[in-house]
Amino acid sequence: MNSAISRRTFLGGAVASVAAAGASTQSLPTRTLGRTGATPTILALGCGSRLLSYGDQDRAVETIEMALDSGVAYLDTAQGYGNGRSETWVGAVMKNRRDGIFLATKTQARTYDDVLSRMDESLKRLNVDHVDLLHLHSLQGENDLAAVEKERVMEALYRVRDEKMARFIGITSHTDPEVLAEALERYDVDCTQMALNAALQGMQNGQGKMVINPSMPTAFEEVALPVARKKNLGVIAMKVFGQEDLVPAGSESDHPKRLLRYSLSLPGVAVAVVGCPQHDHLRQNVATARAFEPMPKQEMERFSKEIAERYKVALDRKFQDHIDA
Repeated sequence: MNSAISRRTFLGGAVASVAAAGASTQSLPTRTLGRTGATPTILALGCGSRLLSYGDQDRAVETIEMALDSGVAYLDTAQGYGNGRSETWVGAVMKNRRDGIFLATKTQARTYDDVLSRMDESLKRLNVDHVDLLHLHSLQGENDLAAVEKERVMEALYRVRDEKMARFIGITSHTDPEVLAEALERYDVDCTQMALNAALQGMQNGQGKMVINPSMPTAFEEVALPVARKKNLGVIAMKVFGQEDLVPAGSESDHPKRLLRYSLSLPGVAVAVVGCPQHDHLRQNVATARAFEPMPKQEMERFSKEIAERYKVALDRKFQDHIDA
C-alpha cells in the first residue's frame, strides 16, 4: 500500500476520522493480558516504521490522538524506532493523556548496564515515570539468547520490574519460534509478543505440507504460543499484516479484516499490535476490532492455507533477518 500522503490529505483525514469517532468515543473490546491481570483493548497502535512514515512529530501525534479518540488504549513503541523518535512522539501525547493507556516499549540493549541506562532515557522521552510493559526486543537465534544470558540482560529487566520502572516485562521475536519458546520456558516474564499471522502458520513441516524455509520450519503459533499459554503469559500478536505485504496495493479484498480476525481468534492472544500508515487503515482496523467475532476454526484453517500458498515464502525470507527500527 502507498503510505505517502500530503499534509492537506492528512489533516483532512484526521478531522474526518475524529468526527466519525464522535466526541465521546466508544471503547473497544478488552481482554485480560494473561497473568498480569491488566485488561487493555484488543487492538494496539504499533508506533514503529508505520508511524515513522508520517515523517514529523505533528503528523505522528495527530495519528496517535486519532487512535486514542477511536477507542484504542494500547500504544506499542520501542527505543530503537527511529533512534528514539517514536518514543518522543508518543511522549508528546503521554504528557497529557497517560491515564487509561497501556504503554509498552522495548529495549534492544544486550548488556545489564545498557538496559538500565536506556530505560532511563525511555522514561524521559515518554514523559512518564513508568511504563506498563518493557520487552526485550527482537530475540534472534541461539547466539542472541546466549548473549542475553552471558550479559545478565534478563537480570536487568527483573530490576526494572522490581523498581517499578515497568509494571511487567516480556520478550518479543519474529525470527525464531524455537528460541523464543526456550526463552519463555527459562525466564520469569509476564508477556510475550510474537509474529502471528495466517500466512506464517499455513504451510508447516509435520502436517503433510511443504517445507518452505528450512531455517524456519515451524511457526510461532505452533511452537512458542503453547508455551506462553501454559505459563499464562500475556500474548500480543504482531506482524498481523506482514507489514502490509499480505495486503497488495490497491486491493479491495477483505484480507485485512480476515487477517486481524485470524490473529485475534488464536487461543491465548489478548492483543494485536497493528501499524497504520494510512488513516483508512486505522478506521478499518478499529471497526474490525469493535465488531470482532471469533473466526471459526475451519475457516481459520482454510484462510491460512489459502494465504500461505501465496505469501509464506516471501514472509519467511523477510523476517529471517528483519529487525524493527
